[in-house]
Amino acid sequence: MGFLSLLEVASMPILQVLIISILGAFMATDYLNLLPTASRKSLNKIVFTVFTPSLMFASLAETVTFQDLIAWWFMPINVGLTFLFGGILGWIAVKILKPKPHLEGLIIATCSSGNLGNLMLIVVPAICSEEGSPFGNHKACSSVALPYASFSMALGGFFIWTYTYQLIRSSSMKYKALQAAEEISKLPNNDLESDEKTHLLEGEVQEHVAILVPSTRPTEEYTEENQAMPQVSASKLEKENVSFWGNIIVVLHQLLEELLAPPTLSAIVGFFFGAIPWLKNLIIGESAPLRVIQDSIKLLGGGTIPCITLILGGNLTQGLRTARLKPIMIIAVICVRYVLLPFIGIGVVRAASSLGFLPSDPLYHYVLMIQFALPPAMNIGTMTQLFDVAQEECSVLFLWTYLVACLSLTVWSIT
Repeated sequence: MGFLSLLEVASMPILQVLIISILGAFMATDYLNLLPTASRKSLNKIVFTVFTPSLMFASLAETVTFQDLIAWWFMPINVGLTFLFGGILGWIAVKILKPKPHLEGLIIATCSSGNLGNLMLIVVPAICSEEGSPFGNHKACSSVALPYASFSMALGGFFIWTYTYQLIRSSSMKYKALQAAEEISKLPNNDLESDEKTHLLEGEVQEHVAILVPSTRPTEEYTEENQAMPQVSASKLEKENVSFWGNIIVVLHQLLEELLAPPTLSAIVGFFFGAIPWLKNLIIGESAPLRVIQDSIKLLGGGTIPCITLILGGNLTQGLRTARLKPIMIIAVICVRYVLLPFIGIGVVRAASSLGFLPSDPLYHYVLMIQFALPPAMNIGTMTQLFDVAQEECSVLFLWTYLVACLSLTVWSIT
């Protein structure tokens, strides 16, 4: 397969994303006004609670088996490493570039979370169908291409809706805290406004002075206070222990919330249905008694990618005008995703292969390597819309990273 053929295969899914994004941007303009801000938020909630869980469940239940989970045990580790190294590089970029606090989570998320879903579902099977594919017979290659891509999508969804979800939620909290601080700073200081009855006449100044002046108590009172110090210290230690366990409870509660998020929960259920044969036979196959359930879920899941892309395009119309994202930040994300991470990925895959951790299938090696070279996950846009933070900046960042992805995917595929 030559460079031009690979460029065509790698460009097709990217061009699909860009075309649908342009359509979403046009739908959000004042000329059509089909996707105003309120509509995008409502549609985004449907994507989060219905479409994305349906897509993840349908793909996992149909394509992944228990034997696959055992044979492909290294893929979860590989996906975890993409998030780990990407997160570290994103954190370094944040520390160097010092963006606004509410943008830190977005930059780390785009550096660490790759599009392990729809791009893999399009690119990997398409490479198998091309003449002169380096992965051998078309039928043999295609028979494993879709399961590889589906498993990759499920693993990516699990990490995205736990790790990345927490990053964007933290950014939202920082953003709301900054907004609250700005609103407080804009409030008039009524204490400085004087009238016929000032604070001086009320005697409030004397009270403030009394608080600020050092105490001149007798030595006896000072001694009694020192004797009471051990009791105070003990109570402080008790409070610290209580706060420690309280923090653990809060962390566990947050983890439970993330695991119970609709996409994550559907991925877990999909794993069970795919791994347990009698459950799978209930809904998968022409003779399955409940196959209509799987067909309905697949139908719903098919709306995920178009809706996410339309929302991103709608946000782009406002983002190009109002987004405050420095070009150096866009360049940093592009360098991390398309230069540094792929180099790390080649090293990880070669090391795992030399240690005997990987099967001999070259397509499996390719899938593991390409997981390090993908553009940012589109679900990040869903999260920014869900938490109402950095939506415009996210759309601008996606525009440039997906434009560069056409060339970068081709280069790394050839490598």
